[in-house]
Amino acid sequence: MPLSDSRPPTPDSRTRIYAVVKRIPRGRVATYGQVATLAGLDGHARQVGYALHDLPPRSNVPWHRVINARGEISPRSAGDSHELQRMLLEGEGVDFSLDGRVELKKYRWKR
Repeated sequence: MPLSDSRPPTPDSRTRIYAVVKRIPRGRVATYGQVATLAGLDGHARQVGYALHDLPPRSNVPWHRVINARGEISPRSAGDSHELQRMLLEGEGVDFSLDGRVELKKYRWKR
């Protein structure tokens, strides 16, 4: 039975998602869809978002390296983690355009 994007990912799916995200190198980004595909969850980009949202504090999973397919940091409903995400990426040498996008041709992780 395929996962529904409206439900949180299973523990097994989370483990696979986190394993993929841990492989994204410093100074590179991956899209939610790319991570889903590499985790064996093709078509379930939202599952990646849910899993990253559920990370415990001080996790060693580099969640900030995952952005949307437009090359943007996805807006959050609360908090300032989108600002933190941009700061972390800039600290790794990832540049943003004036409209807040990352050039995926330049910075996308190619595994």
